[in-house]
Amino acid sequence: MQSLEIIGLIAGACTTFSFVPQILKMWKSKSAKDISLGMYCIFSTGVILWVIYGAYINSLPLMIWNAVTLLFVLLIVYFKLRWK
Repeated sequence: MQSLEIIGLIAGACTTFSFVPQILKMWKSKSAKDISLGMYCIFSTGVILWVIYGAYINSLPLMIWNAVTLLFVLLIVYFKLRWK
């Protein structure tokens, strides 16, 4: 594995897991009133495009971390719709 790919894997892990504190806060408080649904919908679209781009250029870090990010973001959107 090339060193740049390792950097990409580490960077992806950092940015992806940055959503975990928000998810945990929403889960504990059962509230999503301060979350912008529009922002997360636009962000989800961008993440889907990153996954497609990662597949096109055959970049494992882009595909893996953006797919996980998409799951986290969709969970936040679900909480937003459930706990308005």
